[in-house]
Amino acid sequence: MNFTDQNVHDIIASGKPVVIDFWATWCGPCQRMTPIVEELAEQYKDSAVIGKYNIEEENDLTTEFRIMSIPTILFFKNGEQVRDLRLAGAQPKEKLEEQIKKLIAL
Repeated sequence: MNFTDQNVHDIIASGKPVVIDFWATWCGPCQRMTPIVEELAEQYKDSAVIGKYNIEEENDLTTEFRIMSIPTILFFKNGEQVRDLRLAGAQPKEKLEEQIKKLIAL
């Protein structure tokens, strides 16, 4: 799933669990996260919407949520950001999956 400024607010407002990975093509740690995010998106496709938001092509959400470094991963449920699940920097698959499970269980 590629989030854009046009679709991201509607997806968040759906109330489903949403995981957004903020990234850029020039960011090495972001590139390392890509296969992890894609694998977990497929694994949890029935439970959550998981995808990437390219800060080089889109910027509304970057400004709205004050993204200062990438990769940053934000979590949403019931149309609201779940603030205590925010991750910054490259993460191991196990850590991201743990946060996704917490999000789904909320």
